[in-house]
Amino acid sequence: MKDGAPPEAPFHAGVADGPPGVVAVWLQAGAARIRVAWWKAGSRGTVVLLPGRTECVEKYGRAAGDMVERGFSVITIDWRGQGLADRALPDPMTGHVDSFDEYQQDLDAMLAEARRAGLPEPFYLMAHSMGGCIGLRALMRGLPFKAAVFSAPMWGIAMAAWLRPVASVVGVLARPLGLAHRYAPTTGGQAYLVAQAFEGNVLTTDREMWDYMRRQVVEVPELALGGPSISWLQAALRECAALAALPAPRVPVVCSLGTAEKVVDVPPIHLRMAGWGTGQLDLYPGAEHEIMMEGPAARARFFDRAAALFEANR
Repeated sequence: MKDGAPPEAPFHAGVADGPPGVVAVWLQAGAARIRVAWWKAGSRGTVVLLPGRTECVEKYGRAAGDMVERGFSVITIDWRGQGLADRALPDPMTGHVDSFDEYQQDLDAMLAEARRAGLPEPFYLMAHSMGGCIGLRALMRGLPFKAAVFSAPMWGIAMAAWLRPVASVVGVLARPLGLAHRYAPTTGGQAYLVAQAFEGNVLTTDREMWDYMRRQVVEVPELALGGPSISWLQAALRECAALAALPAPRVPVVCSLGTAEKVVDVPPIHLRMAGWGTGQLDLYPGAEHEIMMEGPAARARFFDRAAALFEANR
């Protein structure tokens, strides 16, 4: 540890395929030890990249390279309960929190590290899936982001109509029965990228990017995560409902969404963006959940739009 810097953390560069110069460190966020990685590379500002559920910093190596090429520094995070961050339960494959407030603690620690490391301001938000839920709360808290880009944000939980009342009843009964740490209905302990073939997957239409994501959790199994706990599901439902009741913050936003989205609930995204006066919904025909992991044309469009929005809001 040098000059008050946090301890170094491992980073699996061989599966990340990111730009050179990465620094990975351990941070303490409340009771949890989390991992962040950053690239101090560009002077146009810093992209604070918030991953989705199950994800890790290595997954965004290529995305970091895309933004570094466009003149930005980048910092990203392993949320508590995933990647190499602390996992709360004896079964490490269970994604678990009791409250989404815990993720805000992680984000606060991440921003403190960005400042300690001297990453250039202004800060810009880039958030995918669950990270989009965390990021929206951050904007509503007034955290210092000049602009934001969302990718398939989790502003609602997609589930079959029959499952909604089941999830509600299970959630109510789980804690008094000591079941809150069990897997949520229809989920289990195997990582999706391991269990699912490329054919029929709901993440990307691009085979090469599918192989890139899958290789990470196959070659480094400790990066993998299975389904969420019942507690996580209930916390997510509460947070999405709470956010939906609040007005959009006055922050310039582009929200990117594939027309073949099947992972997050789509209507809340359209509803939110229809009422966001400083926001724009950007639809990607035929794209699935992972816009940043789609084919080259979609990725170039996404990162070009992000860079243009950020540059216009310095």
